[in-house]
Amino acid sequence: MSDPLKPVSIAILGPGTVGSEVVRLLTAQAGDLAARVGAPLEIIGVYVRDASKDRGPNLPRELLTEDASALVAGADVVVELMGGIEPARTLILESIAAGASVVTANKALLAAYGPELYEAADAANVDLYFEAAVAGAIPLVRPVRESLAGDHITRILGILNGTTNYILDAMTTYGLDYEVALKQAQDLGYAEADPTADVEGHDAAAKAAILASLAFHQRVGLEDVFCEGITSVTSEDIIAARETDQVVKLLAIAERTAQGVTVRVHPALVPATHPLAGVRGAYNAVFVEAESAGGLMFYGQGAGGTATASAVLGDLVSVARHKALGGKGPLESNYAAHALLPVEAALTRYCVRMSVEDRPGVLSAVAEVFARHDVGIEVVRQVPGQSHAGLILSTYEAPERDLRATVEDLRVSDAVAEVKSVLRIEGE
Repeated sequence: MSDPLKPVSIAILGPGTVGSEVVRLLTAQAGDLAARVGAPLEIIGVYVRDASKDRGPNLPRELLTEDASALVAGADVVVELMGGIEPARTLILESIAAGASVVTANKALLAAYGPELYEAADAANVDLYFEAAVAGAIPLVRPVRESLAGDHITRILGILNGTTNYILDAMTTYGLDYEVALKQAQDLGYAEADPTADVEGHDAAAKAAILASLAFHQRVGLEDVFCEGITSVTSEDIIAARETDQVVKLLAIAERTAQGVTVRVHPALVPATHPLAGVRGAYNAVFVEAESAGGLMFYGQGAGGTATASAVLGDLVSVARHKALGGKGPLESNYAAHALLPVEAALTRYCVRMSVEDRPGVLSAVAEVFARHDVGIEVVRQVPGQSHAGLILSTYEAPERDLRATVEDLRVSDAVAEVKSVLRIEGE
């Protein structure tokens, strides 16, 4: 009978909600995890800034340490759950240099410094896994990176931020104004006291950069992602969407065409018939379109301590098994050289809501503006008013630059009193 394998030593960086839950699961499921890995998993320490502080029953004092560098130097696997750029970046690089594999949920760090970390891990022949960085508990990174490695992904549409989806869903379902829906999300713990990263789209943009890099086999940085948040979405937008069997969602969109790759995050109108339209509350969902596989939908909880810890544990089992039995996960795939195009090159559709002068000839004047920029009008709806009439126009697909130029000319047209809102139409 062969000798049992020595334990795989685990260091945890970060004592927050996710870190605490990871420690709890590692302890409670020790037997099952050892069987799956092929060796016991041993927590050798949890890095905290203040080891004297009581962290609750899931984080015993004897595991706590304020010396992160010494902790990672003795670990086989380092689990980074601190968030932010520094000291997380430095500690991950120290871990890799010491020969440890790394599991991280840090999307901001990967979006900003992913190439540096991938190269360091490849050079040291260790794993760098990050399933929890993109969509919480949803298994997405591994399917995109591995299961679809033999296919060509052409487009990804994703709801990648639970906070904004909760806010927009509350506005749609209960008729709440944006500020009221945001306050409700904060009261329920879905939104931070400072919700900027969520509502301005930055969180979703970081995740979009990671997904695009995986899907298109090249490095896409946060600076390559166009980002627009939901703070300008109004109750009128929500009502207008409902009247046309659409819903407003904050979408992350990554597309590959013959001209290159575009990656963008912004509010969009989604037809009620599209799978993403039915994603409610704080849930996340990603719709992947591939040449051979067709459309694939991934759906589930995108945040929360337990959900994120589930994804971390999945990565941890994989990298610990490699440490115990030998082997290594897939390398970063960055062989492609598609042009990274600005958002102006994206092909999309617009829905423009405006108030116009209520007089003969206005519609033809508005139509002339669209024709001047070679943008076709698909649908026109008129809403009667008092001094001004409401006009809602949906366009055919056109380059973003042409659609923007059309809207700018509408804003200065004598026929248009006000351009009230502009939303892109996606998912058709």
